[in-house]
Amino acid sequence: MMGFIWFWLVAVMIVGYVVLDGFDLGVGILHLFLPRTESERRASLRSIGPVWDGNEVWLLAGGGTLYFAFPLLYASAFSGFYLPLMIVLWLLVLRGVTLELRNHIDVGVWLSLLDGVFGLASALLAVFYGAALANVLRGVPLGADGYFFLPLWTNFKPGVHPGILDWYTVIGGLVALVALTLHGALWLTIKVSGQLEQRAAQLVNPLLLALFLLTVVSLIGTIAVRPESLNNYYRYPFTFVVPAGVLASLASIWWFNRNRQSIKAFLSSSAYLFFMLAGACWGVYPTLLPSTTGADRDITLTRAISGPHTLSVGLAWWSFGMLLAVAYVVFVYSRFKGKADADGAAH
Repeated sequence: MMGFIWFWLVAVMIVGYVVLDGFDLGVGILHLFLPRTESERRASLRSIGPVWDGNEVWLLAGGGTLYFAFPLLYASAFSGFYLPLMIVLWLLVLRGVTLELRNHIDVGVWLSLLDGVFGLASALLAVFYGAALANVLRGVPLGADGYFFLPLWTNFKPGVHPGILDWYTVIGGLVALVALTLHGALWLTIKVSGQLEQRAAQLVNPLLLALFLLTVVSLIGTIAVRPESLNNYYRYPFTFVVPAGVLASLASIWWFNRNRQSIKAFLSSSAYLFFMLAGACWGVYPTLLPSTTGADRDITLTRAISGPHTLSVGLAWWSFGMLLAVAYVVFVYSRFKGKADADGAAH
């Protein structure tokens, strides 16, 4: 029972991170080309300024939770994915540094460089997150000791000894890139005004069409690469509500954006991310990290779970910490109302 609880607690934290930090990653991606003047670029950054660093707390909390709830998974994944994790760390650092330095430098060439690095780091983070999830769904070549090594790529085909990048994980990266870009565009329709808001709204439908096509391709690819991902759905047919929710949320984005209901369109995008991640988790449960070298080497809940005392004490402290985190999120977002105009006067 505790394994079931902690599996879904970790899943909830991952979903919370993707939904909250996803839109500021999307704004960062759009920052490469959507704002056309310095005032629009400032408005774009002001739309995430008070919340972007708080959003990333959920990533740290998720990693900490893995450390004490599933130590074997933490040790195996952080060892095998060492190179991409270091790249993700540096990309997170670059986003923070460029955002801070931009407030202290007023030289055109440096501003352009910082804007470019910020946008590129945001785009690469989205791709890496999508590829990482696809690696987990596809499986990794776990050895008898529970550890593995993945080169960056091999022959670009999933198999017993794949690389981090193959055709399936590239699709996963593209889905994340388009989904978070769309999420960021919908956030901008809520938080900015004028021509920048109009251009963000005009991007929604093309991005939505691309996301729909990529979603269908990714679902077909997942079934082809890992047919076992459907086992839980066949065992509990009512859970097919999850893929139905994916399609319904995409339709809701189109409908609400068409009717200029920006907040509802953004919430529909959040629902899409929720259903996609929940569906991925349900597809592998109770496996935490599948093995491509044999099901007997899968890292499962029963193999990776900590002791009962650790889990019970951890649950008490986790509940207290999450209560503080949720209270902080509610407070910050309740204070961060209105449009993020370039001069900040509308806040």
